[in-house]
Amino acid sequence: MKYLVAGLGNPGAEYIHTRHNIGFDVLDHMAMHAEVFFSTERYGDIARLKIRGRQVILLKPNTFMNLSGKAVNYWMQMEHISRENLLVVTDDLALPTGTLRIRLKGSDGGHNGLKSINEILNTTDYARLRFGVGNEFAKGRQVNYVLGRWPEEEETLVQERIKISAEAIRTFIAAGPVLAMNQFNTKGN
Repeated sequence: MKYLVAGLGNPGAEYIHTRHNIGFDVLDHMAMHAEVFFSTERYGDIARLKIRGRQVILLKPNTFMNLSGKAVNYWMQMEHISRENLLVVTDDLALPTGTLRIRLKGSDGGHNGLKSINEILNTTDYARLRFGVGNEFAKGRQVNYVLGRWPEEEETLVQERIKISAEAIRTFIAAGPVLAMNQFNTKGN
C-alpha cells in the first residue's frame, strides 16, 4: 500500500521557512528523522520512506503554490496512489498559529495550492492536514504575511507543532485517518 504526502510550499531560497512553506518544513522534518533524503524529480522533490511497512512518498512540489495540483496528480498517477491515500499538508490562515486539523475533505478556503489540487483532481475529497498560521495581518497585507517568516517569539511553538504534525502523519498512515483525527484534532493541540 502506497501513500503520497504532499507538503505545499514554494520553491526558492526566498520562501524557505515562511508561513506558506510550512508543508515543506513538516516534510523536511519527517525525512530528517527517517534519515532519507529528497531528490529532485519531475514536478518536485521526492523522498521515500516506510511507515509500518507502508510505502510513503513525500512530495514537495516545485511548481509553485498555484500549480500544486499538477505535481500531486502526476505523482498519484505515476505511483498508482488512490485518493484515499493522499494527504496534503498546508498552511491555514483560519486557524490560530500552531493549531492542527486533519480533514478528509473540504473547500480550498481561498488557498491557491488547494484550489489547484481541487481543480486538477476534480474533487475536494482528499485528506489534508491544516497547520494554523494565524491571521495577524493588516487589511490587504495577507500575501506579505503568508510569505513572511515566523517571528522569533513563535519559533519554539512552530517547531513543536512541526514535530506533532509529523506524528499526526505517521498515525494517519499507520492507524488510519479516524484515529489520527481523534488524536490530533484536539482543542489543546
